[in-house]
This record gives sequence, structure tokens and C-alpha cells, in this order.
Amino acid sequence: MPEQHPIENLMKTAMESIKGMIDVNTIVGDPVETPDGNVIMPVSRVSCGFAAGGADYLPEARRGGAAEMLPFGGGSGGGVSVQPVGFLVVGHDQVRLLPVDVNPVFDRLIDMAPTLMEKIRHVIQGEPED
Repeated sequence: MPEQHPIENLMKTAMESIKGMIDVNTIVGDPVETPDGNVIMPVSRVSCGFAAGGADYLPEARRGGAAEMLPFGGGSGGGVSVQPVGFLVVGHDQVRLLPVDVNPVFDRLIDMAPTLMEKIRHVIQGEPED
């Protein structure tokens, strides 16, 4: 089996560190129950980046020698960004997403659309509302 190159160790270490920072609780947080029976869960967007690089080099004093493993110089790094998206609210026979940075009027209209459509259906069909 061929010997592992040092860059592979750098990449493996950095990726394991990033993996250790991010889990499912980073994206969907722990649920919190409110006194009125709703359950609220924070939702986040997670982005990560990673880079690694390096080079084998032969010191000036050893040029022209026998073939051997060359010294290696390299590095790796990564970063994680967590941005809150909103809150998932579950309760009273409905699920809603309350966004953090969207116009609340527009969000409220989207939340009310199913109720409005149901009322229009009752009016068109001449049925009494519940």
C-alpha cells in the first residue's frame, strides 16, 4: 500500500474539525415549548468553505541525490458561517415559518392564503362557514 501524502493528513484534519463544528442542531435548533402549546424551533443556514495546499521541495544542498521522499510544506484552513433564517412554529394544527429578514406583511399574507381560499370556496359553493 503506498504511503499517504502529508497533504492528505492536512485535509483530513481540517475536514474533521469542520464536521465537528456542524451538526443537525446547528441547522435546526432545539425545540422550545411555549405556554400556549406552540413549539418553536430556530432554523439557520450553514455555509462552509475549505482550502488546502502544499508543495514538495528539495533543499538546495540535496539536489542530485537518490530518489527519496521529499520534504513537504503546506497548510489548510476552513471556515463556517451560520446565519439565522427564521423560526419554525408548530401548533394549533398548523406549521408556520417566521422568517427573520423578510417583510412581515408579505409573510402574513402567505400565512393567510389557505384560510382565504377556504372562505372563497365556501362562498362560491354557497356553504356555511365552519
